[in-house]
Amino acid sequence: MTSFPSVFVSHGAPTLILENSPGRDFLAGLGTTLGRPSAVLAVSAHWTTRLPAVSGATRPETVHDFSGFPDALYRLRYPAPGAPALAERVAGLTGAAVDPSQGLDHGAWVPLMLMYPEADIPVAQFSVQPGRSAADHIALGRRLAELRREGVLILASGGAVHNLREFMWSGGAGGPAGWASGFADWLDGALAAGDGDAVAEWLTRCPESRRAHPTDEHFLPLPVAFGAAGPVPRTGRLHAGFEHGSLGMHAYAFYGQDEG
Repeated sequence: MTSFPSVFVSHGAPTLILENSPGRDFLAGLGTTLGRPSAVLAVSAHWTTRLPAVSGATRPETVHDFSGFPDALYRLRYPAPGAPALAERVAGLTGAAVDPSQGLDHGAWVPLMLMYPEADIPVAQFSVQPGRSAADHIALGRRLAELRREGVLILASGGAVHNLREFMWSGGAGGPAGWASGFADWLDGALAAGDGDAVAEWLTRCPESRRAHPTDEHFLPLPVAFGAAGPVPRTGRLHAGFEHGSLGMHAYAFYGQDEG
C-alpha cells in the first residue's frame, strides 16, 4: 500500500475555487501529483473545538461556513462519502470524540474539490483546538502517523499567512508586505530544518508571527501535518505565493526520514 506524505495546504479565501489564480491552479494539480489515497483525514482550520474531535458522518454535508460571497459559491457541493471507520480509528489513536453530524467546512471541501473533483474518496474531518498549543498539535500528528502507511492522506488545511484584517480586495498586485514575507521566509526555514521546537514555539520565534496570524486556528493544522511525519520530518515545499496581499498560499509535504 502506498505511504502518503502528510500535507499542509493554504486554502485562501472561499472564492479561491471560483477564481483564476496560481493557488487554485496548484491545488487543481495536487491530487494528480500525490495520487489516490484510500481515504482523507482533513484537518481544517474552520472546525475548532476545545478538545480533539473527528467527524463520523457517513455522508457529510457541504458546509458553507461564510457569508457575503457570490451565490455561485453557495451552490457548490462536495458529495464525498464519509469515513466512519477511519473516524473510529482516529478516535482510538488520539482520544478524539467522534461527532456523527459534522460536515465538511470550506477548509476541507475547497481544496478537496480541486484536488479530487470526482468526490469519490471517503473523507473524515479532524478539528483543531485554538486553546491548546502548537506543541499539543504536533503530538496529535505523531499519534496519527501510522495512518499514512495505511494509504490515508492527512490533509491539513489552513494558511501559511492569514491576516484578514489586512486583506486587499484589489488582489495585492504590489506583492506582500514585509511582515508577511518575513513570516513566510521564517516558516520555510524552520520547516526545511525539520525544527520541531521552532514550530512548537512559533509565536516567540518570529517577530512577525502574531501579525501573520492574528488568531491561531489557520496555523494549527500545520503542526498536525508536521508531527504526522515523525520526530524530524523532511519537508518538501510544494507551492509558494501570496494572494490578496495578506494570504500566504504556501503548501508543504512532510515525509519521514526513510520516505520520499
